[in-house]
Amino acid sequence: SAELCLLPALGELLLPLPGPSGPVTAEVGLGALPAELRAAVRAVVGDLDGLFTALGVREESFAVGALSRVVAAELASYASARNRRRTATNKASVVFVDRTLDLAGAVGHHGDNLAEKILSVLPKLPGHKTDVMVNMVELTALQTADETCSIIAPGCLAQPNDPAAKALWESFMNLKQKEAVMEARRHLVEAASRENLPIKMSMGEVTPEQLNSYIQLFRNNLKALENHCGLLQLVLATVQTLKHPQTSKWDNFLAFERLLLQTIGESEMPSVLNQLLPMIKSYKERTKDDYTCEDFLILLVYMYSVVGEIKSENELEAAEEEVKKALVKAICDEPEPPPVLQKIT
Repeated sequence: SAELCLLPALGELLLPLPGPSGPVTAEVGLGALPAELRAAVRAVVGDLDGLFTALGVREESFAVGALSRVVAAELASYASARNRRRTATNKASVVFVDRTLDLAGAVGHHGDNLAEKILSVLPKLPGHKTDVMVNMVELTALQTADETCSIIAPGCLAQPNDPAAKALWESFMNLKQKEAVMEARRHLVEAASRENLPIKMSMGEVTPEQLNSYIQLFRNNLKALENHCGLLQLVLATVQTLKHPQTSKWDNFLAFERLLLQTIGESEMPSVLNQLLPMIKSYKERTKDDYTCEDFLILLVYMYSVVGEIKSENELEAAEEEVKKALVKAICDEPEPPPVLQKIT
């Protein structure tokens, strides 16, 4: 979008987490990093310099965190960047922040944002990190219950040639979910009216079923499909996200996180872990509303990020040991572990 540019090629860049020898010291230099990470930092600096050259920018860098300081220092001393800063006409402040300092933000569910939900729950477009597959079967005469149907090519979110779709995507990113869904209905009604499709405008709350009934009007009209293909892909992404089981789980996550923020303190950590314990169920015991192993890992990352440093004591260690046992058993019982669990094991 106009305000946000993602650089997925740099997605793997992460400071090594503290090992048994203790945390990574604040004054890490590039030379102290492993060879692979050194190469990644140089690649980031080269990419950023290319981006700033294209924008005609001379930057003033600020860094929060050990790895960010290394990146900022490398960028400051990079030969090509020094030349660019002498000639560039625009000024910008650049703030680097270590991702490890904001893990709670990355795994939390506080955003009431449709774009975030779509990107979280729909399957990734193969070969892409920042786009998703939108099932397009609804728009065809081929009606199949098979969700993995691969005869029809998937749709996606990137619609650079469709002004209505671009405008709708901006509202998915910038408005609250309820308003964004209303925008989806408005765009759909306008498109149907332009194509003289028999649309009945209804007021009140927008439901995925209502959006779906509007989409069906386009199904047998090839000209209308072609004219509004980008918009239809975004609205289908909305419908599929709102109906997705993970979306209803989103509210459970949010409720748990709020409860956690209210109750958490050093003394309460064992009792919070004991509350979690009965919720960890193996594959055979789980219903669709229960948390998966991945969900628990996300919750645990959130809990420990919010609490920060905890003094080890017997009650905490006992509670942690029980959670570990239950999680290991659940992970071992997974018939088809998702990629993240495969990586961990």
